[in-house]
Amino acid sequence: MLQMCKNWVHLLLRYHVIPCEQSHPWGPMCIIFFKFDPRPVSKNAYRLILAANRDEFYHRPSKLAGFWGNNSEILSGLDMEEGKEGGTWLGISTRGKLAALTNYLQPRLDPDARGRGELVAHFLTTDMDSLTYLKKVSAEGHLYNGFNLIAADLSTEKGDVVCYYGNRGDPEPVVLAPGTYGLSNALLETPWRKLCFGKQLFLAVVEQSQALPKDDLIAQLLDVLNNDEAQLPDPAIEDQGREYVQPILSKYAAVCVRCPHYGTRTNTVILVDADGHVTFTERSMLDKDPSRWETTTHEFRLQS
Repeated sequence: MLQMCKNWVHLLLRYHVIPCEQSHPWGPMCIIFFKFDPRPVSKNAYRLILAANRDEFYHRPSKLAGFWGNNSEILSGLDMEEGKEGGTWLGISTRGKLAALTNYLQPRLDPDARGRGELVAHFLTTDMDSLTYLKKVSAEGHLYNGFNLIAADLSTEKGDVVCYYGNRGDPEPVVLAPGTYGLSNALLETPWRKLCFGKQLFLAVVEQSQALPKDDLIAQLLDVLNNDEAQLPDPAIEDQGREYVQPILSKYAAVCVRCPHYGTRTNTVILVDADGHVTFTERSMLDKDPSRWETTTHEFRLQS
């Protein structure tokens, strides 16, 4: 299996199908699970529980999650790849703006397309609401390679609004009904086996969320994100990724992707409780070494 992964990396390099923003069928943060309920019945319930993985080449430079922007109101990791600096895959602001991105698995990409990481950063810094922003993005969707974008306005007073747009799906963004969702490198809720499996694990943890101490809830969600059991066979992934996905299929078909030079680099868990208290936990690989990880937690209260 190790040799298969090495051969895959060689294939990507040879044909310039590099797993980074500008030219690959994979991309930052390959899988997201989230549940939201703007008006939970119980004060002990969470309005939002989100668990996400970012998969990327280990050598691609990026910053760990930290606050930035005007008045340091935005919390996210940042891409530091040359020409893509400042883009991000997942972030939240003290004003209650949240956005998350996955790339759409496609065999061939346009090398001249705009960088998708800017889509999250722009929303986090704009004054537009989530639906208006995604309508603007949908009008420009053809300028990008395939992507999925979740944008949300979290407001303790007005209620939370979560919207979705994928530029390989319906032409208009949608406002999501409260519930539980999964998103990988196809359209929202596309039933890839690894997504269905991960969503089952996620739901099993979420169902206990009110009874679990917060630290235990986060630990169990991180366990979900680090499950590396391949869910095969999966014709849907093979049909969408074609020959490019074959060399890594046995690893890519798991919630947590692990190869010598590419795989899951970051786990992120975001909790928002009924009072608007946010807990943002990030577990990140250190020094391109899959055996070394650092976990940090940021907490703040939404201003809206």
